[in-house]
Amino acid sequence: MFKKRDRNEVRVIRHERVRKKISGTPDKPRLCVYRSLNHIYAQIIDDSVGNTLVACSTVEKDVASQLEGLDKKGQSKLVGKLIAQRAKDKGIENIVFDRGGYVYTGRVAELAAGAREGGLNF
Repeated sequence: MFKKRDRNEVRVIRHERVRKKISGTPDKPRLCVYRSLNHIYAQIIDDSVGNTLVACSTVEKDVASQLEGLDKKGQSKLVGKLIAQRAKDKGIENIVFDRGGYVYTGRVAELAAGAREGGLNF
């Protein structure tokens, strides 16, 4: 009998397929996105040494205070702007966007738009 895979399993397979082609370097680190039901997480990673250079999410206390009155898409855009600001402070301007196997729409697209508005190039 045919067994249907759950959505997260399909997403992980898609993410692994994309990660074969995308890698962060010291010149162009990778902006990785993880989306849960209620929160969104973003981190900028240098894959050559495996270090997280910058991270931001909606669960951080200083970020959570700014989220009041925003819907999930608005929260994602704010996280994108904040991670761009933190990256600029560390001297990072060019990145590779890793959508984490998610479809590039909704909250993922808003995070990318916020990062672009914040000054990141990808």
